[in-house]
Amino acid sequence: MKNGFTKYFLTAALPCLLWTSSIYAANPQPMKMTTPIAPGVAAPDKVKTSIGNLKLNYGYPDDATTQKVYDNLDASRALQAYLLAIPIVNQVGMRATLREFGPVNQTDVIWEDLVDSKTVELTANDNTIYSFIWLDTKKGPLVVEIPPMVLGAIDDFWYKWVADIGITGEDKGKGGKYLILPPDYTGEVPQGYFVVRPNTYGNWMPFRSFLVDGSTKPGVEAVKKHLKIYQLSDAANPPEMKFVNASGIPSNFVPPADYTFWSLLNEAIQEEPSAGSDPTTLGLFASIGIEKGKPFNPDERMKKILTDAANIGSVTARAIAFRIRDKDAFFYPDSKWRLPFFGGYKFEKSPDVANLDGAAFYYYFATGVTPAMAEKMVGKGSQYPWRSQDANGNPFEGGKNYKLHLPPNIPVKDFWSVIVYDNQTRSMVQTDQKFPSVSSQNKDMVVNKDGSVDVYFGPKAPAGKEGNWVQTIPNKGWFMILRLYGPLEPWFDKTWKPSEIELVK
Repeated sequence: MKNGFTKYFLTAALPCLLWTSSIYAANPQPMKMTTPIAPGVAAPDKVKTSIGNLKLNYGYPDDATTQKVYDNLDASRALQAYLLAIPIVNQVGMRATLREFGPVNQTDVIWEDLVDSKTVELTANDNTIYSFIWLDTKKGPLVVEIPPMVLGAIDDFWYKWVADIGITGEDKGKGGKYLILPPDYTGEVPQGYFVVRPNTYGNWMPFRSFLVDGSTKPGVEAVKKHLKIYQLSDAANPPEMKFVNASGIPSNFVPPADYTFWSLLNEAIQEEPSAGSDPTTLGLFASIGIEKGKPFNPDERMKKILTDAANIGSVTARAIAFRIRDKDAFFYPDSKWRLPFFGGYKFEKSPDVANLDGAAFYYYFATGVTPAMAEKMVGKGSQYPWRSQDANGNPFEGGKNYKLHLPPNIPVKDFWSVIVYDNQTRSMVQTDQKFPSVSSQNKDMVVNKDGSVDVYFGPKAPAGKEGNWVQTIPNKGWFMILRLYGPLEPWFDKTWKPSEIELVK
């Protein structure tokens, strides 16, 4: 009887003893210095998250959780690094293509017969004469003699604006000598130059010259007569410039968006001084293995993460560009007309606060950064309203027909144009038309009796409207830019407004 009772007592009491022990282990008797843990400080032993269940032992992550969060951390940093690196990689790609035409500091790649659709270049125009030049100051200060009546800028290797040249520059369109100094230059600065101090050795200098009575010849001749680039030390005997006509030559200035993106980024990081960037951006690059003075040699795990980040980053940039969610990206609150810049040329939400989406959109979509494109300059510079959606908010489809109505008194001092671009390359659509555009410079453009203009888009031209038509291709999406050269006050005060683009059946 006694043994039976003892067995019964132990069987009944054991669970209670175990429960009491576990409670004591989880909640030990307070020590002399014990204070309550504030809410939100302690981590539970199991945390449900978007990357799965995370397990800890009194705040200490287990092996599987540690691997999971590091994979997520590296992937997150790689995606942000990708978006921040788009402008730098654009510049590396630009330099690589320009080198194919000739040596840096000596070669002007000039589109003497305008840019046509065989040139794959982010949102180039076919209305002005482009000159693309790569400057490199590693050997010392450079002198650049700018021709009169051009419009351009100098952007550094990080794709930050350095200076305007030409009409909006210090020479005010009269032409002049610019002295480009290396970032580490401490020597004497001679008189008689417009002095430019970039933070990088490598710099891109694009500029445009203009048609005269519909002809490119005067503008091209002026560039060839006046443009000179030479080391300051060679001022007494400057070398000859090399001019290469890129019109009609198949060429690609758009960098890759896949895994090779990272190698191009590493190229710039190794070459340029860190001072031109900022510690956070360079820290992101370093966290994924791209750091100045060190080899970029990711292991298989990191290659997989970087490949995935490039794929996600490319689509993210496209979503930001084509389907922006920021209301500040639009010209009008009730319209699909978009701004090319929002946040200004520095891409800021407020002073010293970066507009990350504004920068990612612009650099994925366009080239050339200058305040002249973002500031109100009545009768000078250019404005670039653009859109990728019709009046109903649907993306443009190459197999459908659309109509844009430009009301009378289009507010430009100089001229206007409408150019169509391919969604994939963000470059001119490649169709049977050499120039996929309609412009006030076109002699065969039809103007309505009231001074308004209708522009048509689609696979076939409306009868009698060939001069007002841009060809598109079925199954290929597109977007368009309305360029206003020498914009006037009615544009800035919004008393003149282009129509929504309607689908025509």
